[in-house]
Amino acid sequence: MATSEMTIEVGGHAVRVTSADRAVYPATGTTKADVVAYYRAIADTMLPHVRDRALTRKRWPDGVGEDGDGATFFQKDLGGAAPDWVRTERIQHRDHVNAYPLANEEATLVWLGQISALELHVPQWRFGDDGTQLAPDRLVFDLDPGEGVTLEQCAQIAFRIRRALRAEGLDPVPATSGGKGIHVYAPLDGSRTSDEASALAKELARRLETDRPDEVTSAMKRSERGGRVFIDWSQNNASKTTVAPYSLRGRRRPTVAAPRTWHELASPHLRQLEYPEVLRRVANRGDPLAAA
Repeated sequence: MATSEMTIEVGGHAVRVTSADRAVYPATGTTKADVVAYYRAIADTMLPHVRDRALTRKRWPDGVGEDGDGATFFQKDLGGAAPDWVRTERIQHRDHVNAYPLANEEATLVWLGQISALELHVPQWRFGDDGTQLAPDRLVFDLDPGEGVTLEQCAQIAFRIRRALRAEGLDPVPATSGGKGIHVYAPLDGSRTSDEASALAKELARRLETDRPDEVTSAMKRSERGGRVFIDWSQNNASKTTVAPYSLRGRRRPTVAAPRTWHELASPHLRQLEYPEVLRRVANRGDPLAAA
């Protein structure tokens, strides 16, 4: 039984981590303490990509399980057990208001590790200093390979998206999602609304689908995705989120949504990365998304 506790002093805050020796990822023996250590180590690299964004957490209180099928749930509202120093912003939904935490400092990442919030999901827009929702500062495409489609085939579609985005004057950066597919990000200058960004993403996805109907689909129906890459453009909607760059994933093994270079994406050996590999490559190569 996991019983160890520790208190981490970070950024002027004391964060109590319980059951630190619990195997959150049993297949690799990765403990809650390891998860917290990862988020501390990646904080300087990750925080610029999540700062001031409404944070939805996907939590695995008892770990991901031997086969990656452990009990999980999404949490949007801050809830009553969060430290009082975690910054929040409020969003009015149709019939309720949620107070969303913002991952703006390392201590917040440590707290998220403590509550086994392995996956951190954020929108493509930020809050302004006055709490208003700003225009999106990035565009995202989520490329999800259908049954029988390889990651290499998914990468080929990512290159087609790069060409389409460059034709629009945008400079995209890819990321292996830590799941099955690939994300493609492109920075925006704030002149487009979320609706306009969504419309652009939808137009480009539909164009690629028309050009390569045997390889690409933009249809939301799962029954239409077999043998093709699904281009999910809808995550540019202001109400939607995408797993954040450098977030862990709640899979059988501790993979990460890892920004990559286009050179890496062209490799026939392309694969998803686990967190120790991500820490090493950031230390040696930096963050491919930093200049975006």
